[in-house]
Amino acid sequence: MKPAEPARKRHPSSKDRPHPAPASVPGLAARKAAVRLLGAVIDARTPLDGLTDNEHGHPHYMALDMRDRALVRAMLGAALRHRTTITALLAKRLQKPLPANATALAHILHIAAVQILFLDVPDSAAVDLAVTHAKSDPRTQRFAGLVNAVLRALTRAKEQELGTALAATDDAPDWFAARLAQAYGIGEARAILAAHRLETPFDLTVKAEPQMWAERLGGIVLPTGTVRIERLDSAVTELPGFEDGEWWVQDAAAALPARLMGDIAGRKVADLCAAPGGKTAQLILADADVTAVDASQSRLKRLARNLERLGLKATVVHSDLMDFAPPELFDAVLLDAPCSSTGTVRRHPDVPWTKTPEDIARLAALQRRLLDRAFTLIRPGGIVLFSNCSLDPLEGEELVAGFLADTPGAELDPVSPQEIPGIAGFVTAEGMLRTTPAGLDMGSPALSGLDGFFAARLKKRG
Repeated sequence: MKPAEPARKRHPSSKDRPHPAPASVPGLAARKAAVRLLGAVIDARTPLDGLTDNEHGHPHYMALDMRDRALVRAMLGAALRHRTTITALLAKRLQKPLPANATALAHILHIAAVQILFLDVPDSAAVDLAVTHAKSDPRTQRFAGLVNAVLRALTRAKEQELGTALAATDDAPDWFAARLAQAYGIGEARAILAAHRLETPFDLTVKAEPQMWAERLGGIVLPTGTVRIERLDSAVTELPGFEDGEWWVQDAAAALPARLMGDIAGRKVADLCAAPGGKTAQLILADADVTAVDASQSRLKRLARNLERLGLKATVVHSDLMDFAPPELFDAVLLDAPCSSTGTVRRHPDVPWTKTPEDIARLAALQRRLLDRAFTLIRPGGIVLFSNCSLDPLEGEELVAGFLADTPGAELDPVSPQEIPGIAGFVTAEGMLRTTPAGLDMGSPALSGLDGFFAARLKKRG
């Protein structure tokens, strides 16, 4: 029998209103922070990265110690990766839907359900903390009994129902699943969405000797040369080679565009949206004369710190690309343009919940303006390597087709499947690069996949 919602009670006076739960209840502060941050993502479409930044994050997150911050990130990651599954399982325990304005209650239930279904937390502890949390919040006090009944029912049913519930949903907003199906077909779209449910491994670009670093760090070398580690047991900064600048964190897909620039040794090359500097570092190591341009002063400071750690140097320019006026034209430019980031959902599971189709259209229009401008910065015979981490053709194949149709003197310089080891399956019939999270099978789900990336090499006829 499904638990019924308790009858409405009179609003308690200040005399008999329950006092907030003491802050000393173990785990409660982390749970409250997770609920608040989930609300910021879902209700206000706030990107999760900013909320969980260890220097400038949300105040409730910043008040936690590092261990509890890690717990909050784990709860939020699982809550977003499995949001529709959790919603369906909770709905089965409710006699009627929650009130539309009961968002705080919904988020309390979701975070508790994450602990029950996907994290190594005792069921009783997850339920008790949720009830304590509900009692401490004036908005949810009267629903404490409902929270208890729904979550206890969920603990009894999870073994029988979780697998079926996972199979019945793609764990994505309808708009996002529909766009993927339209772009890639239903089968490939489902494979991409299945990959999004998995935590991402850690990819490193190394200066040299990838096999040695893979062995030293307990990882593998991917066919493209990236070093991949399934799971870190310590902070990135504590790994061998970090302080010495022997490598940097960079997804395997993100490492490909700079390598498609060809032989750029001694050439004047610009990285036009350069921060945080991973691609800039690749261009420098290819012996190019590199100018790194970015519109964000704070991001350029991060780029400068990264290059200093790596022992690399570039000319760094703080400028909006539309205002950038170099003294002479470049031989080549790399434009890794700001985009919807829909190719990074495995790494950033908030993206489908914070972006909209309107955002994709707006960002595609911005990318087109940036590409038009970038093309004016190269000499005849020069190239623009245009890339982004979006899965949407509106920001990739369709954008480039429109650019080529509208731009006299521009032509596609097709990518060859043999240019970089391991990319043959990612090169389209037209000669563009398209990776998806469903690609790069390394024998186990945890070690397979890479970000969704698009890249096209465009040449200015001489």
